[in-house]
Amino acid sequence: MKEFPILRDITEGKKVRNLTDAEQTALAAEIRDKILETVSKTGGHLASNLGVVELSIALHSVFDVPTDKIIWDVSHQCYPHKLLTGRADKFNTLRKFGGISGFTRRDESYADPFGAGHASTSVSAALGIAKARDLTGGDYRVVAVIGDGSVTGGLALEGLNNAAGLNTDITVVLNDNKMSISENVGAFALHLAKLRMAPFYKKTSEKAKSVLGKHKNVSRAAEGVAHGVVRLFGSDSGAIFEEMGFTYIGPIDGHNIPVMKKVFEAVRREKGAVLVHVVTTKGKGYEFAENNATGFHGISGFNVLDGNIERKPSNLTFTGEFSDALINLAEKNERIVAVTAAMPDGTGLTKFKERFPERFFDVGIAEEHAVTFAAGMASRGLRPVVAVYSTFLQRAYDQIIHDVCLQNLPVVFAVDRAGLVGEDGPTHHGVFDLAFLRSIPNMTLAAPRDTMKLRDLLTFAFSHKGPVALRYPRGGSPVPHENGDAEPVALGRGELLLEGTDTVIVAVGPTVYSALDAAEMLRNEGISAAVVDPVFIKPLDKDLMYDILTRKVPVLVVEDGTSSGGVAGALAEFAAENDIGKFHLETAGLPDKFIEHGQLNLLKDKYGLTAGKIAERVYRILKG
Repeated sequence: MKEFPILRDITEGKKVRNLTDAEQTALAAEIRDKILETVSKTGGHLASNLGVVELSIALHSVFDVPTDKIIWDVSHQCYPHKLLTGRADKFNTLRKFGGISGFTRRDESYADPFGAGHASTSVSAALGIAKARDLTGGDYRVVAVIGDGSVTGGLALEGLNNAAGLNTDITVVLNDNKMSISENVGAFALHLAKLRMAPFYKKTSEKAKSVLGKHKNVSRAAEGVAHGVVRLFGSDSGAIFEEMGFTYIGPIDGHNIPVMKKVFEAVRREKGAVLVHVVTTKGKGYEFAENNATGFHGISGFNVLDGNIERKPSNLTFTGEFSDALINLAEKNERIVAVTAAMPDGTGLTKFKERFPERFFDVGIAEEHAVTFAAGMASRGLRPVVAVYSTFLQRAYDQIIHDVCLQNLPVVFAVDRAGLVGEDGPTHHGVFDLAFLRSIPNMTLAAPRDTMKLRDLLTFAFSHKGPVALRYPRGGSPVPHENGDAEPVALGRGELLLEGTDTVIVAVGPTVYSALDAAEMLRNEGISAAVVDPVFIKPLDKDLMYDILTRKVPVLVVEDGTSSGGVAGALAEFAAENDIGKFHLETAGLPDKFIEHGQLNLLKDKYGLTAGKIAERVYRILKG
């Protein structure tokens, strides 16, 4: 077990400033070792955190946290910040049930003024905090740290555009590591690349000296090209930010603590909106992460010595089957195109990109644009699929309603990471899609129970004349009970998988297999349970639902989403619409709360989604 003597004594961010430059350099090494030691066991976001170690130290050396407010965009890179703000002794609990979160959370620490988990929120939040300060007579600085991937998001651009007009003091630190999860795309990425290509030792302009030189003890930063500062004011640099009303400083070396401290000391006294452009290396200090930043972005665990990432034992995954099935369909239909919002690897579209590069579109961190972009292609006869995580699809809700469903355009939504996702917690659990998609006219919504059913439903989706959403979870799939080639899917047709006389379990998606296992447990107790897979959440199989609701036996709905507005609600609505008399309906779904982070199997057990808990629930219903 490694010792961390300097880190051990850091209990509050303000104590970092008392360290010498040499001690801060040693602290950076300790933080990297601590992150590697912990994340290799707990999993988490590695490369992004290794890239901001020096930046975090420099910020905490100059800004007085918690009085000053640092808002981390996405906040998946907040591990050094947590270590510098009194959470080092709890860091081994990172992402574990009951432990500290992998993201900033207001209820976790005074040092986290704003919670995050999705991209592009920091500038808007920081502006709101800054104006609240102005209106309440506060006296503190507000800093938003945002990556070059996140800054392309529409919300970030809206915030940047609004900053000058609010006439408030705010600092935006643009952390430029040339990456989001995958390589950045788009005009903004190209613009930042041009700024990085400028000579790293170019003489600073008079404008740089006027900003930095007027502050005591920072003249070296104004002139200090020898220390790696590059101030690129001029007609060809930073102009886009200057036109937005920011004072632009950069790019500067995001791994040079003394230089960053001098710049931040000057900026801390600067009035108005200031943008500091720092260049960092994702995965800095760990060779394997530097060489494979995408692979080491979010990981389950790895061997620190050789960089070998833990692999899941099963190759049968929903994402993998979606990838293969999509390519097979696209081979036969040249109108099929694929869209992702900066996540080709996570959504399984990388192989599609390699096979059909001209039919693949990565629009960057811009889910809203991705959906409307797909709608535009669909309006001209193409068959687009938007592959996106459930939690990120929430950001494009208006576009789904207004641009796709209102016009009844045939866009396919491949909704990955549906249901509970485990250690990433409430910002990433995909538990709302059943409720928010079910309510939209013209939307067809289905949940495949396994990879075979996903293949069948994907084939159906590309032949359907309106929008279709297929939602499936992260990771491995149950081994399909069916064999053979894909079979045609009938719209709104559910399946009675197991007959029973004492109760009916209606299970959604892969929870079907937990329900089947529960039925076997109940059979051993002398209880006969039917198991139904609705397949389609919208439209429901009316004949099948009428049959099970009029059997006069208890019905339990098992769904890996919020019970509020979910499948149980759909059945209750169906019963009311069809004047079905007295019946007993319960739901084993997620309660009306944000679900905490923790190991997936633990969360499923806690919230009643495992076979054992389903069997217990049915037993209580029947015996109680």
